[in-house]
Amino acid sequence: ASLLSKYKTTEEQGKRDRHVEKIKNAVKNLNDILDDFLSLGKLEEGKVETHPTSFNIEEFMEEVLEEMKPQEKAGQQILFSCDGEPIIFTDKRLLKNIIINLMANAIKFSDENTAIRISARSCPNQFKISIADKGIGICEEDQKQLFSSFFRGRNALNIQGTGLGLHIIKRYADLLKGTIKIKSALGEGTTVTVTIPVINQTS
Repeated sequence: ASLLSKYKTTEEQGKRDRHVEKIKNAVKNLNDILDDFLSLGKLEEGKVETHPTSFNIEEFMEEVLEEMKPQEKAGQQILFSCDGEPIIFTDKRLLKNIIINLMANAIKFSDENTAIRISARSCPNQFKISIADKGIGICEEDQKQLFSSFFRGRNALNIQGTGLGLHIIKRYADLLKGTIKIKSALGEGTTVTVTIPVINQTS
């Protein structure tokens, strides 16, 4: 607040806006760290339960994409496509946590003016979603440890993070009796695919 009070004139509004943005980013980073530790704590204590419900996956993804817009870098495009049955039956909250975490990673590890492609497909017995980016990628050696808690890829050490994201996502996928697969190449990008069993309510 004392720093922002220095910029009182209209001409200095640009400087004020930049400092406000830095403060927002710092607060978000702290919130992300806190959320990761709280999520891990609940998982370790067995306090995360599944509560399946029936919902429209297209409407669900529209909400998720809108929620993630503030995190997008300049010029980034999130391209979404969905095939199959629109209504699925699974834990909406856990699925949302998985997708938001994966999208946050794709945004964070990709450059400005790049596209992130999200493709979803639902059928009578499973739901599959893939998130593909053209970011920094993950070397083959690091891929072996991606789901370990606190692990960070050697080319991501200078990027904000706790090393808990993928570990938590994997635990959530396990709770949904699903699988998570990662295909990546250093400097070429990463595709993460999550598959979970679902009950199709229209069948």
